[in-house]
Amino acid sequence: MIDVGAFAGQIFVIVLLVVLAIFVIVVIFRSIRIIPQAYSGVVERLGRYQRTLQPGLNLLVPFVDRLRPLVDMREQVVSFPPQPVITEDNLVVSIDTVVYFQVTDARAATYEIANYLSAVEQLTTTTLRNVVGGLNLEEALTSRDNINGQLRVVLDEATGKWGLRVSRVELKAIDPPLSIQDSMEKQMRAERDRRAAILTAEGSKQSQILEAEGRRQAEILRAEGDKQAAVLRAQGEAEAIEMVFEAIHAGDPDEKLLAYQYLQTLPKVAESASSKLWIIPSELTEALKGIGRGFGGVGSETASDRSGNDQPRSKTPRTRGGAVSTAADAAVAAAREAASAADDIASEAARTRPTAGDTGI
Repeated sequence: MIDVGAFAGQIFVIVLLVVLAIFVIVVIFRSIRIIPQAYSGVVERLGRYQRTLQPGLNLLVPFVDRLRPLVDMREQVVSFPPQPVITEDNLVVSIDTVVYFQVTDARAATYEIANYLSAVEQLTTTTLRNVVGGLNLEEALTSRDNINGQLRVVLDEATGKWGLRVSRVELKAIDPPLSIQDSMEKQMRAERDRRAAILTAEGSKQSQILEAEGRRQAEILRAEGDKQAAVLRAQGEAEAIEMVFEAIHAGDPDEKLLAYQYLQTLPKVAESASSKLWIIPSELTEALKGIGRGFGGVGSETASDRSGNDQPRSKTPRTRGGAVSTAADAAVAAAREAASAADDIASEAARTRPTAGDTGI
């Protein structure tokens, strides 16, 4: 027979041991807390703040200490929804803000403020309205750095007692009304057109200045070239005249040659189509008479040489002397005719000079 009392006693012992083991496991589980890195835990003992747990293994008193939710100690980025703000010139703009903050004191963040995220949002909105309310639209659009700095200073001072540190505050977007945006776009377009017109005018001005400067430099260089060419041409003509003069004096020409050259030059005067009036120098007849005498002298000298010289000559000199004598006679006849014609022209010019006046000469 089984003893019922002994069996009941054994069951009771087993249940007691099981309950004791469960109790020990629960005590151990509630006594050991592992805090991850970048987090902190606030411990309350009998409802009061006892200590702040650091990352790692921590021991608590079971059923006496209570661990509150962990606090994230990393820097957090919170983007708040657009807030309507009235500027100094009574325009409503919508501004998006981004706040960068970090919890530095877990106890203050737990006990000094009920919800620090909501508190930071409301504080940012009110501070933003105070700062932007003293600026007009243009200043608000162009003074973002100034607004960011003022917001950061105010938020950092206000959230210091909450165990928070505001590192940066950024304005993500500033959206004016659509009508104001259209006006601003037109204004900017007009400003760009004005700048483009000014730049075009400046470019045209500089281009004209450079072109005028280039033409001036070209004219100066051309004038310098003409000057150098004229100087060199004059020097060449002077050297040529000097060489001709020296050659003439070195050759010692007689009156016959000069008279013949003078006679050859006269027809060139009439070559020009604009020659309407000839002025015959008074020395023309004398020159022609000199030519006649010169060629006549040549003929006489040749004849005297032929009559006075009894020495025998070769065939070639006699032929040359005969040709010279014939040419001399023809030249004398031509010179006499030219002299008479020149006398007639000179007489006619002398008769018509008082009537013609000074305009024809």
